[in-house]
Amino acid sequence: MADSNSRIAWHRVQLKKNRAALKKLEIARFTTGHDRIGETQKAIDELSRKLAESEKCISAYEQQTRRPLGTDFRSLTNVSWGHWNAHTNGQR
Repeated sequence: MADSNSRIAWHRVQLKKNRAALKKLEIARFTTGHDRIGETQKAIDELSRKLAESEKCISAYEQQTRRPLGTDFRSLTNVSWGHWNAHTNGQR
């Protein structure tokens, strides 16, 4: 999916990169079991903060630009319901 907004595209790349880094840190934390003075936890907290920030930015953009799904009453009144039957299994 290509974004016309470069800021949103950047956040999507960061989201992917930070999720991979977070996964790697969490795996390392449980496999080695050694954490030097909480450095791993600090890094995990920082990545979690960055993930939340990117998700919030992307979500706000999508809410502003995404088209509605068309399930409001006015959209549904324009559909021809005369040939629709739930029990036909696609046969007419």
